[in-house]
Amino acid sequence: MAARKPRPRAFNVLAIVQQGRLEYEAVVLAASFRAQNPEFAGRLILAEPQPGPRWKSDPRISEPVRKLLISLGAEIIPFENRQFGQSYPYGNKIEALAALPADVPFVFFDTDTLFTGPLADVAFDFGRPSASMRREGTWPEVPLYGPGYGEIWKSLYDRFGLDYASSLDLSQPDEYWARYLYFNAGWFFYKDPAVFGQRFLDYAVAIRDDPTDALASQSLDPWLDQVALPLVIHGLGGGRPGPGLAGLDGAVSCHYRTFPMLYAREGDVVVEALEQVTAPNAVKKVLKEWEPIKKIVYQGKGAKVRAMFDRDDLPRREAMIRNRIKAEGLWFR
Repeated sequence: MAARKPRPRAFNVLAIVQQGRLEYEAVVLAASFRAQNPEFAGRLILAEPQPGPRWKSDPRISEPVRKLLISLGAEIIPFENRQFGQSYPYGNKIEALAALPADVPFVFFDTDTLFTGPLADVAFDFGRPSASMRREGTWPEVPLYGPGYGEIWKSLYDRFGLDYASSLDLSQPDEYWARYLYFNAGWFFYKDPAVFGQRFLDYAVAIRDDPTDALASQSLDPWLDQVALPLVIHGLGGGRPGPGLAGLDGAVSCHYRTFPMLYAREGDVVVEALEQVTAPNAVKKVLKEWEPIKKIVYQGKGAKVRAMFDRDDLPRREAMIRNRIKAEGLWFR
């Protein structure tokens, strides 16, 4: 009799939820997650920042959204902002990791994520962290007279005692942005959120508070999390995602960023998944209060955006797509 395969270790899925845009995006995330992962053994956790001195107003979500998210199977847990907050809300993904149970593997997703397939189809190796490669060369912006990509990135690896040379993709040309380890922070994972989160926080705060001469001309807002992330992943023995992770930013999940962008560039499967999970009356009752969903999905303006673009011949940069949509008055965020 053949031996049974050991069951994979359960893991948690984390996203951020807060007042405004993210609470409505969280509804789409939770509804699509449950539709695609009905037997998920872990927890779908939505971390909510709490009022405090680092927020000008209450960041907590509205009660109708809270009730709907709970009905969709999400757990909403609080966390405190001690380093970031209103001044840098992208830091929520860093500080929220401290609210997760230690030593339980996690996968973080940006809230503007739609699930189109089961996470069981993704071959996570939680001992080797990785992150999304659906990115452009947004950072650093190399000054005319230097320093160049190599000098800037090497200064960061040296600062934190990391091996710079092994992080390079030598198939890419010297001083081309893709040669250097750089992720989009739309998803990332590891075996222990406490270890990952503390290192992420330490690196991000150190870079923010003392950027050093090599970063003197660089903007860290909104890029700070994406500057620190490759250092964390490389330092914990991870790197660029392998083929086992292809379902992320692929057949399993879509980091759409905005609903106009989703209709402009994503495949029919993604559009159909969005329209299916936003159709139930309980979901629609809440989501129609948010202008982007109301206009793009329920009033059909997404179809107009979709007709503007050929998915097989899209503009090379995201900014070009955004500008065309804005010119037609169809940009809602």
